[in-house]
Amino acid sequence: MAYKSYRPEDFEAVVTKHENRLYRTALAITGNMSDAEDIVQEAFLRAYERAPDFETEEHEKAWLIRVTVNLCNSRLRSPWRKRIVPLLDSYPASEPEQHELLEQIMTLPTKYRTVIHLFYYERYSIKDISELTGQKESTVRSHLTRARQKLKSILKEELK
Repeated sequence: MAYKSYRPEDFEAVVTKHENRLYRTALAITGNMSDAEDIVQEAFLRAYERAPDFETEEHEKAWLIRVTVNLCNSRLRSPWRKRIVPLLDSYPASEPEQHELLEQIMTLPTKYRTVIHLFYYERYSIKDISELTGQKESTVRSHLTRARQKLKSILKEELK
């Protein structure tokens, strides 16, 4: 039995439930507020148009994050994207203390930011991240390890 589909009267509740999560994910990957807003809007538009049936609430969340990650990757591959410089005025952190760490995370390459965000902030397992991003588990593990190493070296440099 399907969890539910998106009917117009239910859609506002779905958007309210997932918009912050999708925005934080898109912002962590793209590093650009405008791109993140556009991507979240596009993800919800796709969900509304396709009205997929979900088995569980977790399935719904995973589907929306997968669409968001794919849209982010498409946006980052765009030739137009290479000609702009992101200006990040706010960070996808709920606590002010996290802003400094997120500033360091935002300096990482996209492939590392993606796995860091999904692993630590969205609490997905390596297997789940592999499925969401379409990468092998070994690649996700490698990106996560390298991201941690880079963050440690950045923090060591700042302490000097």
